[in-house]
Amino acid sequence: MDPTRPSAETIALSGIGGDLGGRIATALVAQGAEVRALVRAGAADRSHPPGVIPVAVDYADPGALGRACEGAACVVSALNGLEPVILEAQGRLLDAAVAAGVPRFIPSDFSLDFTRTRLGDNRNLDLRRSFMARVDRTPIRATSILNGAFADLLTGQAPIVLRTPRRILYWGDADQPLDFTAKDDVARYTAAAALDPEAPRILRIAGDSVTPRALAAIMTDLTGRPYGLWRAGGLGRLGLLIRVARAVTPASDAVFPAWQGMQYLRDMSSGRGQLAPLDNDRYGRMPWRDARAVLGSAP
Repeated sequence: MDPTRPSAETIALSGIGGDLGGRIATALVAQGAEVRALVRAGAADRSHPPGVIPVAVDYADPGALGRACEGAACVVSALNGLEPVILEAQGRLLDAAVAAGVPRFIPSDFSLDFTRTRLGDNRNLDLRRSFMARVDRTPIRATSILNGAFADLLTGQAPIVLRTPRRILYWGDADQPLDFTAKDDVARYTAAAALDPEAPRILRIAGDSVTPRALAAIMTDLTGRPYGLWRAGGLGRLGLLIRVARAVTPASDAVFPAWQGMQYLRDMSSGRGQLAPLDNDRYGRMPWRDARAVLGSAP
């Protein structure tokens, strides 16, 4: 299957205002889709990528939401948030897609493999697990795209590559592979999957699977200065720090407070969320950006 083929198919996309959602919209247009962006009232007049048609929707109006989905070959959700978003708003979007007879749905699951992690270990992944169970009770054909962590985070947001002390911070085993995929690659793959009527229930992708030890070697090579490893402790210590951080953190609507990022890192470092087998080549040999390319492009 050629993911760049022309297509008259309409893809309804929710969450275009977010970073990943905007990239998915651009990728869909590039692959020939007609993109119908479902936006909240008041956002329809904002600028959108060329080729994207904004449609104002009210998530509290099931009928209107269903009409906005009519005629779409697939509904793609790039919504991001906690229970009110992932379970409630996305749930209403799912119900609308089913009511409108849309054949396919791609939920906002973009993450490591939460089907293999432990219930209760990661709040955000537990929400996705709950939503997966809800999707599977409907007649719609769903596809979850699992991509590990966004490789873009390696350039500063994720506390892994520490440039000032020239260390790679890790927990547990320095030789545990960690899965990363660049956001643009996730978007391009998601667009191809949205246009694939035979896409399976789960697609696993990773632009790179790299160990902390390999990251140290990459940074040494890129900078010409030696990078070492910094083992912060075992996974048990990380679990204890997560519990302490949660206890002292005021309640908020933040999707990624510090302790949530620590939960995600624990699922990566334990190997429980590792992606296998990979479906990278399902839509042809795409040019995946590996960790070296991402880190080499950082200022």
